[in-house]
Amino acid sequence: MKPSGIGGQAVLEGIMMKNRSQYSVAVRRPDGEIEVKTDEYVGIAGDKAWAKLPLIRGMVNFIDSMILGMKTLSWSASFYEDEEEEAKPGKFEKFLLKLFGEKAEKVVMGATVAFSVIMAVLIFMLLPYFLSGLFRKFIVSNTLLAIVEGCIRMGIFILYVALISSMKDIRRTYMYHGAEHKCINCIERGRALSVRNVRKSSRYHARCGTSFLFIVMVISIIFFIGFFAIVPVKTMWMRVVIRVLLVPVVAGVSYEFIRLAGNSENKVVALLSKPGLCMQKLTTKEPTPDMAEVAIMA
Repeated sequence: MKPSGIGGQAVLEGIMMKNRSQYSVAVRRPDGEIEVKTDEYVGIAGDKAWAKLPLIRGMVNFIDSMILGMKTLSWSASFYEDEEEEAKPGKFEKFLLKLFGEKAEKVVMGATVAFSVIMAVLIFMLLPYFLSGLFRKFIVSNTLLAIVEGCIRMGIFILYVALISSMKDIRRTYMYHGAEHKCINCIERGRALSVRNVRKSSRYHARCGTSFLFIVMVISIIFFIGFFAIVPVKTMWMRVVIRVLLVPVVAGVSYEFIRLAGNSENKVVALLSKPGLCMQKLTTKEPTPDMAEVAIMA
């Protein structure tokens, strides 16, 4: 196996593939034909040297992947909008266009990313903390409370993934997600890109975003236990602030691990990657031949 550096994402009835600054999106249109778009994405930090530093690059790449992901998802969805009635901009859209002009779309995209990050922090970082506080009457040890908090966080994440996987549209997206992994695995094993070779490749990959999020959960437990063991914090609001401040650090460390896992065949690294790969059983499904064809086109 040879790492390719290619990453990807499932979109609506299609797949986006990216390598460095170049990306391609392939979508199966309603008429059955495959539409392909290739373009270049310049990240939020451009070519700045500081954005490539370990730990920092993890958070930068996470934000870039969200922006590009929503951009390509919006493009793929455009093929499935009602063609009979051309949507007219509402009052709010007119206001944004008047206020920001051509930059209105970028402003909305940035606001959506910011909102998504805030909601993720609230649901997966702060909610578990407050729920673990219910056990404070029975548990005196801060270390044990941090473990309980981590277990709650893990439970919320697994429940969230399991619930959305039962939705019909999401299931199809997970099938395209599987096709994306299979295609990348096919390339990294030096096989010719054919539907047959792609379909017999593994649908699990160490550099998957699912594995990244799972590692974030695990790293957060370690960080919170370690930090609060060294620095005792008594007030609740300070514990909340510190958790929020540690989020970029946790994301940075998790990214470095996923990066290492995707470029290493070390047995210890492979063992530590297993739980994240197991989570991919929920977020990837076996694709159909036509989905594998879309992945190859991307």
